[in-house]
Amino acid sequence: MKPSHIEHIGIAVSNLEDAVSFYEKVFGLKCYNIEEIDDQKVRTVFFMVGQTKIELLESTDPEGPVGKFIAKRAEGLDIAFLHPGSTSGVLIEICEDKKR
Repeated sequence: MKPSHIEHIGIAVSNLEDAVSFYEKVFGLKCYNIEEIDDQKVRTVFFMVGQTKIELLESTDPEGPVGKFIAKRAEGLDIAFLHPGSTSGVLIEICEDKKR
């Protein structure tokens, strides 16, 4: 599978409020969307950088839904996670926007 574009880059953070403040002050970005996804036990915020989004995630479940497809995710995307054990220590989220 060859990626066609970068829809968003997700960054896990330990404190969402501190991270939002940092991105707004240092990079001059404005948060345009905040979501709490109860079944995934995460809170997310989004920033736009050109055509690419930056998503900051604060998880309350360190294990997460690794390896599972999820029908509805933040902003209505279908996603899957690749476990860090198979990706050189990095949790990778792959998403599909069925509208594109």
